[in-house]
Amino acid sequence: MAKVINSVYVHLLSPSYKEIIRNWLKEDVPSFDYGGFVVGEAQETAILYGKSTGVLAGLPFFEEVFNQLDCRVEWDLKEGDHFEPISEVARVYGKSCDILLGERTALNILARCSGIATRSRKCIELKEKFGFQGIIAGTRKTTPGFRIVEKYGMLVGGADTHRMDLSSMIMLKDNHIWSQGSVTRAVERARKVGGFSLRVEVECRSEQEADEAIEAGADIIMLDNMKGDNLKQTASILKQRWKGKRTFLIESSGGITEENITEYFSPDIDILSMGSLSQGVPHIDYSLKIKK
Repeated sequence: MAKVINSVYVHLLSPSYKEIIRNWLKEDVPSFDYGGFVVGEAQETAILYGKSTGVLAGLPFFEEVFNQLDCRVEWDLKEGDHFEPISEVARVYGKSCDILLGERTALNILARCSGIATRSRKCIELKEKFGFQGIIAGTRKTTPGFRIVEKYGMLVGGADTHRMDLSSMIMLKDNHIWSQGSVTRAVERARKVGGFSLRVEVECRSEQEADEAIEAGADIIMLDNMKGDNLKQTASILKQRWKGKRTFLIESSGGITEENITEYFSPDIDILSMGSLSQGVPHIDYSLKIKK
């Protein structure tokens, strides 16, 4: 019998994720489970197959679906493992009606989470191959109601989750700055309410805006949508100009993908944030088959 392998990240999760999964099950079965009536209550074993190449991620969510249905999951792989098709990933034990009730919800979660982990892992491998010392991070471009799973997938793949929500770190973008009339006033207003415990990041469209943000005390300077030599030269100039005077990080964001990420690698850039870690990500295909 396969050994149960728990996720190393499960204790990061708030207990509230269990209620989220309970609601997803309610959404899928709002009244009658007609298929469950057909198959009945015979005790069965179902095998989870990985049908495409990928990184396994989302074990706590998959397990919780079946825990709520009084089924038991045993894993053949551990979270973060890379697998090839057709790999036996896990086994689910329980009543046939309960296994099939949870099947699609559990597979959807695992497919999405694993897809994000797989893309994140590929970007981390490129970082290591080219010796980039900075951070590869996601963004807040996540699916409403599904953020915890998507951020979790980034973590399993080795990427940084960036800020989790609007209450985590203070990011001042163009609309915030325009509302206050200047970068300086926007940073001052943010500091007034954020206190010492929250970092302040400012989106900058030019070297001049970056200088103003640094002077105002921003912790992170986002060089938004800068590319190529302009990006690298601006980052280098800012680091040299403020060396020994201010401490800050430089983040590059906007249009960074798995295909072009190496073009952004620079010793003067500390963070590469990528909306593409969670947007347009191919899912990893899984299937759950009851043993005959």
